[in-house]
Amino acid sequence: MQPVSRSASQPELTTLFASVQQHFQEVIVPMWQGPGWNAELALPYEALDGAHAPLPPQRYRAMACARQLYLFSSLMGHVQGAEERSAQLFNSLQRHFHDAEHGGWFYSIDPQGAPLDQRKDLYTHAFILFACAHYWEKVRQTSVESVLNSVLEVITQRFATGDGLYEASLGRDWSSLDSGALQNPLMHLAEAFLATLSFRAAPRVQDQLVKLCTAMQQHFIDPQHGMLMEKPLGAVDNWYEPGHQFEWYFLLESSPLLRGSELHASIEQAFAFTEQSGVEQSSRAVKAMLDLDGQDRDATQRIWAQAEYLRALTLRPNAEASVQRQLLALQQNFLHAAGWHECRDEQGEVSRKDMPSTTPYHLATCYHGLAEYLR
Repeated sequence: MQPVSRSASQPELTTLFASVQQHFQEVIVPMWQGPGWNAELALPYEALDGAHAPLPPQRYRAMACARQLYLFSSLMGHVQGAEERSAQLFNSLQRHFHDAEHGGWFYSIDPQGAPLDQRKDLYTHAFILFACAHYWEKVRQTSVESVLNSVLEVITQRFATGDGLYEASLGRDWSSLDSGALQNPLMHLAEAFLATLSFRAAPRVQDQLVKLCTAMQQHFIDPQHGMLMEKPLGAVDNWYEPGHQFEWYFLLESSPLLRGSELHASIEQAFAFTEQSGVEQSSRAVKAMLDLDGQDRDATQRIWAQAEYLRALTLRPNAEASVQRQLLALQQNFLHAAGWHECRDEQGEVSRKDMPSTTPYHLATCYHGLAEYLR
């Protein structure tokens, strides 16, 4: 007898997910094909207001361009115009942000397209690697693979500190800024390494990923609570973010290579505490920042953290009811007819009315996880 799929056994969840996915493809994605697209620069505006008008641009970031490249790469074959938009974004990434003199990619350009913040940061390079891996998987073009190889080389040769960790930020000429290692860029680097490995064999990347996770366990996991801190242990004014705990959980649990690692064991062990301290029980909203003792440091509710919690739940045992409850909370509290609410405050009131171009990446990865779960 064939096992019953979750989609067959949970028709309510399937119907709910279909509604949310339809909202994504018919409301959110078109925002970035039309009003959110600066045709002159061939870049997405950084954010739209509630009426879908672009906010006056102060800058354009390479990271935002890369996230949108991932978004439209993931939609190729499903949304009209996704192939063309992906090609435009890939070309703009090179045209606007690549540093021909020193290598690597600038952080940002100004509204006229001139280099603005010319530092080289790991967060940006991790997203370029992540986006190019997904785009290369779809198009298999030599030019895309060349950029993929180039950003891997830059990360390895420029950002690596030799202990499995990587500098968060460097000067334009790769000079030290004494930034040290930070959790969030390292998490997205792990995500980018995993994306690269999912599309091609790369023993060196696999070795770097394992060493990175080993170093994360050593330098970022609080030994008493098992929480993954935002800065290395011993740093002044440290904290943890439940959204990042859930994001790491999904990356580790979904990877046969990393599942069973010490880092995975720590994040797994801390999951219940993260839910207890970091999720507001009545609204199911994920809080932004907490101190190590579980006290609120910033109870702002951000949509990306809700998406990461929902995605993590799809990999928890016997979580069918939790997945459905959390998807409904995302739909009711953060999605609306014209798009989404980026943030709610501690009382649940909408505190940001803008819609950044970077947020659809979180929704896309969340919905992909839900689709895999229902499959």
